[in-house]
Amino acid sequence: MRRLFSVILAAIALVSALVSWTSFGEPARAQSRTAQEQLAVDIYKQLVEINTVTATGDTAPAAGAMAARLRNAGFGESDVQVFTPAPRKGNLVARLRGTGARKPILLLAHLDVVEARREDWSVDPFNLIEKDGYFYGRGTADDKFMAAAFVANLIRYLQEGYKPDRDIIVALETDEEILDRDALGIQWLLKNHRDLIDAEFALNEGGPVGLKNGKPIRNSVQTSEKVSLSYQLEVKNRGGHSSLPTKDNAIYRLAGGLVRLSNFSFPFKLNETTRAYFERTAELEGEQVAADIRSVISGRPDPASLSLVRLSANPVYNAQLRTTCVATMLEGGHAYNALPQIARATVNCRIMPGEPVDEVKATLVRVLADDRIDVTQIGEPVLSAPSALHEEIMGAIAKVSAEFWPGAPIVPTMSAGATDGSYLRNAGIPTYGHSGLAGDVDDVRVHGKDERVLMKSFFDGQEVGRIPNAVEEFS
Repeated sequence: MRRLFSVILAAIALVSALVSWTSFGEPARAQSRTAQEQLAVDIYKQLVEINTVTATGDTAPAAGAMAARLRNAGFGESDVQVFTPAPRKGNLVARLRGTGARKPILLLAHLDVVEARREDWSVDPFNLIEKDGYFYGRGTADDKFMAAAFVANLIRYLQEGYKPDRDIIVALETDEEILDRDALGIQWLLKNHRDLIDAEFALNEGGPVGLKNGKPIRNSVQTSEKVSLSYQLEVKNRGGHSSLPTKDNAIYRLAGGLVRLSNFSFPFKLNETTRAYFERTAELEGEQVAADIRSVISGRPDPASLSLVRLSANPVYNAQLRTTCVATMLEGGHAYNALPQIARATVNCRIMPGEPVDEVKATLVRVLADDRIDVTQIGEPVLSAPSALHEEIMGAIAKVSAEFWPGAPIVPTMSAGATDGSYLRNAGIPTYGHSGLAGDVDDVRVHGKDERVLMKSFFDGQEVGRIPNAVEEFS
C-alpha cells in the first residue's frame, strides 16, 4: 500500500502540479511569475499556438517542439523520441529514468484538437489569450493543458535530480479526436514501440476536478468509457419535379424516423463505476435530486418512475444511466426545384460498456420503424473492459486529493465521451482518467466556443508541487 501511495503521489502530482486549488481566493499571479511558472506558460502557449486540428493542422511540429524543450533541458536523445508515421502526424515519447525497481507508469495526452473557426469565437482560438483570469484558446483544456504540465514537470524533475523508483513515461500522441481512426497515434505506438510505452498503469484525460461557485465539489477518476459508434441512415427515392409533390418523400421519411428516435430512450443500466458515481454524487446534490438518485440505484425502478424521469432530464446524469443515440449530421436533396432522391443522417451512439453492439443497431431499426430507412454502421467499435476500482489506487488518489483539493470527494466516473484509454486497456495497461484540471461544472467549453482554463488552477500548483518530499513521506 505504501509503495502504491508513492507511485500515485508521483503520478497524480505530475498531472496536478499546475492545478492545486489551495488558495481559491487569490488572484492569478500574472505580474510576478516564478521561472518555473513562466516556463509552464511558455510551453502551454507554444502548444496552443501550433495548429494541430486533426483534419487540417499538423501535430508533428508540436511533438518536435516539445522534444526540443526536453533535450535542451538535458534529456538524452534515447529518452526523447519523435515519430512521424504519416505526413502531418507526430507522436512524442519521453522518459524520466528512475531506479528501475518497479514497472514504469505512463502519462498520456493528445496533441490534436477539434476545429475552431475564428468567426465563432470572441478571441483568436489559435493564440493563447490571457483574459479575465482565464487562458483562452483551442486545446487549453482538451488536451494541451496535460501535455504542457507533463513536459514542464519532467524538466523540473530532471533539474531537481528527482529519481523515482520507476521510470515515468510521457506519451504525447496524435489523432485522439478521431478515435485514432487511421491507427497513427496510440495504436501505432502500441504496435511499433510497445517497449517504449509499456507500463504498470496509465493516467490519461477524462477525470477533472469539478468546481461549483469556485469551490471543489468532486475529484473524478475515470475508469471506463462508453463505446462510440456511428450509423448512417439513408432513404432513397426516384425523385421528380417539385411542382408535382408526392407523399413518398425521402426527406419526410427520414425526418419521421428521426422524430421517433428523438422520443426514444434506451433502458437504464448501472455498472460498478456508475453505481459508485451516483452513490457519491447523491451526497453532493440537493434533497430532491439526492432522493431521485437513491431511488434509481436502489433496485430496478419502473422506467416511467418520476425519479428516473427527473434524473434523465439532466444530460450529464442521463449519459451515465443508459446508451444514447443522437442525430448529429443531416443532408438531403440535390436541387431546390426537385424532389429529393436521397436523404441521409448520421446518428452517433454512445454505448454502455458490455452492451452488445448488434442489439443497439437492432434497436435503432425497430425505433425508426420504416423499412425504407437503411441503417449502416460506420467503422468498427473499440470495446474495452473497465479498469478495476482498486481500493489501493482510489485510496492513494484520495490521499493526494486531500492535499490539493481539501474536502472534494473522489468520484469514479464512466466517460460518456471517448479517449485513447480504451486502446491501452485492451493492450493490458489499466488506465485511469485523472487530469487534475479544475473547472466549473456548469461551464464546460471543451470542443466549443471560447474554450478556456482558469489561470489560478494553472499556477497555484507550482507552489505545492514539490513531489519528491511528498513521495518520501510514503516510501
